[in-house]
This record gives sequence, C-alpha cells and structure tokens, in this order.
Amino acid sequence: MANHLLETGEKAPGFLLMNAEEEPVQLEDFSGKWLVLYFYPKDNTPGCTMEALDFTALKESFATAGSVIVGVSPDSCAKHRNFIGKKKLTIELLSDSEHQVLEAYGVWQLKKNYGREYYGVVRTTFLIDPEGKIEKIWPKVRVKGHAEAVLAALYESKDRK
Repeated sequence: MANHLLETGEKAPGFLLMNAEEEPVQLEDFSGKWLVLYFYPKDNTPGCTMEALDFTALKESFATAGSVIVGVSPDSCAKHRNFIGKKKLTIELLSDSEHQVLEAYGVWQLKKNYGREYYGVVRTTFLIDPEGKIEKIWPKVRVKGHAEAVLAALYESKDRK
C-alpha cells in the first residue's frame, strides 16, 4: 500500500476507472491537455460537495485554459450519478472502489478521528501537464478557495511552459 505522496516532476501513474455512466476513462484520454485530478473522500458530504460545486462553477475557466477537471473517490458509479444529478455537477467523477488509483497516487492513508484509526482518502489535488507529468500537488486540501487557487496555478504553469 502506497503511503507516500507522489512528487512534482514525476510521471503521473496511469489509470483506468469507470465514470458515473460506467464508461471507462484512462489517463491517456487527457493527453495533450492539462488535467486537474482531485481525490476526495465521499459524495454528498459537506466538504466534498463544496469542492465539487466550486470546480463545477469554474469549469469553463479551466476549459478556456485547456484543462479538464476530474474527481476520484471510492464511491460507486451509482453514487456518483446520484451526486451529479442532485447537485447539478458538470465535472467528471470516477469510481475507485478498489482503491488502486487512490493507492498509486498515495492518497489512501491511515487517518485518525476521535481516537479511531481507519484508512481513507486524504483530500489531494494534482495538476498534470499535457505530457502526463505532475506539475503541482495540493496535499491535505482545505476546500475554501481551493478551486480558485488551482486555476491560478494552472495559468501560472501554462505561462512557464
């Protein structure tokens, strides 16, 4: 089990996961585009809902910058469909119920809450460049203002390349 976070400059681990419509999505699908790949714990919870709504609100700005936003959680495709419909989300959500991609990206970690230890997703965002390399990482994300910070970093990174 991976317990270390990846580093900037590394090649992003490949993946093949199902989206809410149970269609396969893989890292290669985003080749030539910037990818905002964000990992979150659970659909329909306050922090995860706010994060998804914030990314949805800025989706067009990200698209203008040549970027796609994709969220990943351990929730099922059916739960994602419910979440997308209920909150009118326009971003893509992928299901990693087996935790393979969560582990590959180092975000499936031992957590502690009220003295209880358990494994879960540590909210983390990766900005992946058009060549598939990790440009920037936001570990242990605080949701408020996060989507805006990622958008600003995207523009900064594009200007450098």
